[in-house]
Amino acid sequence: MINNLIAYAHDRIEKRRNFNRLANEIASLSQRDLADLRADRGEMLRHAYKKVYG
Repeated sequence: MINNLIAYAHDRIEKRRNFNRLANEIASLSQRDLADLRADRGEMLRHAYKKVYG
């Protein structure tokens, strides 16, 4: 049971780390970068969340 709890916590930490990395990359994009990509920052964050958490 404790092993399951540790594995769950490790998984959650790793997912949060991955999401934060993606969110920071998205936040670092300038408005011009977003325009060049024809992208919306909020939509990109939603996709990043979905990619990490399913």
